[in-house]
Amino acid sequence: MKSLKTITIIVLVFFTSHLSFAQESKPEPDLANVKYGEHERNVLDIWFADKSKITPLAIYIHGGGFDYGSKEKINARALSQLLNAGISVASINYRYKKIAPLPAAHHDAKKALQFIRSKAESWGIDKNNIGVWGSSAGAQISMWLAFNDEMADFESTNPIEKESTRIACVASNIGQTTMESDFWIKHLTKYAPGTESEFKSKTHLQIYGVENMEEADEIAKSISALALISTDDPPIFMQYSMNPNAVAPSKDNPKKFKGWVIHHVDFGIALKEKMDELNVEVHLKYPSSKTKYNSLVEFFIDKLNKQ
Repeated sequence: MKSLKTITIIVLVFFTSHLSFAQESKPEPDLANVKYGEHERNVLDIWFADKSKITPLAIYIHGGGFDYGSKEKINARALSQLLNAGISVASINYRYKKIAPLPAAHHDAKKALQFIRSKAESWGIDKNNIGVWGSSAGAQISMWLAFNDEMADFESTNPIEKESTRIACVASNIGQTTMESDFWIKHLTKYAPGTESEFKSKTHLQIYGVENMEEADEIAKSISALALISTDDPPIFMQYSMNPNAVAPSKDNPKKFKGWVIHHVDFGIALKEKMDELNVEVHLKYPSSKTKYNSLVEFFIDKLNKQ
């Protein structure tokens, strides 16, 4: 027979594990699957931090290589922390590249942002105090929104299209700061020699729905943070999982190796260098680095609650 002490320990472990799971569980959105566009993937969820007053908003854009992923992938802990800090949160879906080539996903995110702004009064959102964040492909889209010039169409007869696309701040996790082939080919040559030809293949061109590299690079440049950044752009917090001197994982695990290469901190370093030159606020976090903010949540709380 187990001792009372052993039974007590088991009960405490079970209770603690259960409590931890409960704390990490994701709250149900206040509004789910709200349509912001015509396609079935043009939907969003939103959580209101405090329905009794106007609050700032952080919008999450999921990753997945523009091929998969969903708004449900929002991190439960980040969501809860933002809500507890008085920041409302939205999470959006967008069309995959197999449905419509890039930059359709980016245009969907723009439409979602403008749609949310059009609902600001009824939803209690401060339309002038909105941040955006995402991981991988979602980070790439987030940076495109942040660093693009104003994309509102003030001559449109559609009031939603007149809403501003400018945001207060942006955060990215393992994001690609450029999609241009020159950077990528040099990057692949450094870490994954022999894979550069992928950027001249028909498969790569299909991402953009074009026939040649010139057309592909024209579109790639138009959605790349490195090409878009200017002195009037908002601050960014970037996070990567390896430091600049990290040793690449073994190629015996192709999936892990590929993920390491395409999410490398070199992308963040390149953008930080350019932003430092332009004197635009930038925070780059990776293992062993020292930064003002320990997480995107800290960054958002500071930036969005200051407004």
